[in-house]
Amino acid sequence: MKKLLLSLVAVSALAFTTQAQTEKGKIIVGGNVAFDTKKSDADGAKSNTSFAIVPSVGYFVSDNIAIGTGVGYSYDKQVSEFEKQAFVVSPFGRYYANLSESFKFFGQLSVPMEFGTAKAVDAAGKVGEKVGSTTEIGVALSPGFAFFPTKKIGIEFAVNGLSYNNYRVENGDGDKVKGAGSDSFSFGANFFQPKLGIQFHF
Repeated sequence: MKKLLLSLVAVSALAFTTQAQTEKGKIIVGGNVAFDTKKSDADGAKSNTSFAIVPSVGYFVSDNIAIGTGVGYSYDKQVSEFEKQAFVVSPFGRYYANLSESFKFFGQLSVPMEFGTAKAVDAAGKVGEKVGSTTEIGVALSPGFAFFPTKKIGIEFAVNGLSYNNYRVENGDGDKVKGAGSDSFSFGANFFQPKLGIQFHF
């Protein structure tokens, strides 16, 4: 009986520890950084490059469930197409599931929105004049893992899971720029384009 009681106490202590970072009333502050570059020609003189920096803040409305938003900047350059720079706003909802004392799985639903400008890029990779203003709105469901080296720090690894994205470019008259817009839907985790982030839990 004594051994059973001690076991129950140990399990309860572990459950409390693993939930402490994600319990109701906690605040998370952090963000994500994404980077990708690919050669666009055989000699590697030119490349397509994209990156994003999006700090975020969230609040746990109940145990393991947080809502919040990210605000940041994104850059994307595609040779022979366009260079895009944009302001990013990305509200999100997130659910955590405990795997162990230091590891948690999470799923995040977000609605990323980007507003910026697009410039033409020639075959040599040279950026030209502005062709229009950009608007990009999407919905994304992203899985990931969080490692907690301490009770207040979470190091995260996330990948793109299921997503839909609408992108359009409009000139000064409000007309769509031909060949510059797109609708895209993707499914499947791409481990070659991971998003790494750090969250601080208070």
